[in-house]
Amino acid sequence: MIKRSTLFSLALFILVSVPAFLSGQDSGASWKAGISRIEITPSQNMWMAGYASRTHPSEGKIHDLWAKALFLEDSNGDTGVLITTDLLGFSKTLSDRIREKLQKEMGLTKAQVILNSSHTHSGPVLAEALTDIYPVDSSEELKIREYSDWLVVQILKLAKQARNSSKEVSIYTGNGVARFQVNRRNNSESKISELTELKGPNDYAVPVMKVENKKGKIEAIVFGYACHPTVLSIYQWSGDYPGFAQLELEKSYEGATAMFFQGAGADQNPLPRRSVPLSKQYGQQLAASVNRVLSEEMKPLEPQMKYAYSEIDLPLEEPPTKEKLVQLTEELKGYQKNWAESLLEKTKKGETLKTSYPYPIQIWQLGDQNIFGLGGELLIGYAINLKKMFGKDSFVMGYSNDVMAYIPTEKVLSEGGYEGYSSHMVYGLPANWKPGIELSITRGIADLAGQLGITPLVSPDELTDGLTPP
Repeated sequence: MIKRSTLFSLALFILVSVPAFLSGQDSGASWKAGISRIEITPSQNMWMAGYASRTHPSEGKIHDLWAKALFLEDSNGDTGVLITTDLLGFSKTLSDRIREKLQKEMGLTKAQVILNSSHTHSGPVLAEALTDIYPVDSSEELKIREYSDWLVVQILKLAKQARNSSKEVSIYTGNGVARFQVNRRNNSESKISELTELKGPNDYAVPVMKVENKKGKIEAIVFGYACHPTVLSIYQWSGDYPGFAQLELEKSYEGATAMFFQGAGADQNPLPRRSVPLSKQYGQQLAASVNRVLSEEMKPLEPQMKYAYSEIDLPLEEPPTKEKLVQLTEELKGYQKNWAESLLEKTKKGETLKTSYPYPIQIWQLGDQNIFGLGGELLIGYAINLKKMFGKDSFVMGYSNDVMAYIPTEKVLSEGGYEGYSSHMVYGLPANWKPGIELSITRGIADLAGQLGITPLVSPDELTDGLTPP
């Protein structure tokens, strides 16, 4: 027979333990987080990134540009920092400079740092990024170098401020939905008002992370969407629709910092576009989706953090010969001509043209929330496949750590077009990717996940369906 005192002790244990279990947060441990932000709007007018059609430097601003940081520490003392920016994208050179400083001064490895850009086309040109498409003179080149050097210093300062402001928090995640992204390869922008159905792959998810202090106040709202910030093509600084979304959320949640990350939006455009009111509208739509998620029950994350990082050697097609480049300089126009001339100059100097590229992939696991960070202008197909592999609630970030080119799926690579054939020219790569890129990347992610004990629901080989070679 069980004694009455034993039954009383068991009941007391259940009363104490069950609420803690249901909450998802260990009563004896919690996350620590620090949040910081730094304005990065250029102090002078300079060349804007994203459009080769621009003919002169910026002329003022619609709203300021920001870099923001979320520093995390789990119950075991493992740390990481997510940095989001209102910028087009970091080159490998600039990204490596930043991450090397974070390693030297804060002890953070590449695996512990996610450096994401919103890909706004209303931010400044950065050093060694798409340089062949901008008709800048020496004075503008100096502005770009000086701004880029200043930016490195500011991001290091930002990360340190975030670390130094750490305090105990709870973290929650969820997913919303917004439907203004349109697959630009499969739907004509000029006929968008006539279309009654949209074609092509899409991912309308709005991933959301909430960081809440011990009093229940929201300290940070991290959210993403997979869509080009190309509503605006004017000459004023802005974060485009992500900038308006962040402003809207920070207005609604006083004292909170809203941080936007770009997803796999390389083949997705906001349509219709080309007006400030539309940019505000999309920002409000995105903020409304985030607000809905924040207002509902969200998944609590245990204070445990895992991370892994790797660089895959992705092969390129054979680069053009010197003779072919001479021919191309005579046949091509615009940025394509600039690309051919730049490569020709390298060959004349005896430089060896790239035949492969070290492509960055990354995984964070916060509690049971999987977050994937991939470099380049990532097409939506990667988000779709990664969610099939690791669950529909996975967060997928493109434009992370190094934006070196478009990253097409195998289908798009075979179809050609801008994303599948010619976009490497704007980034200065000597050739397009070789077939097999999709399988190489998804296998790389699966291997990285294995290091963290994460098992895919389906294998990369099952998803590719014979589109790529073994």
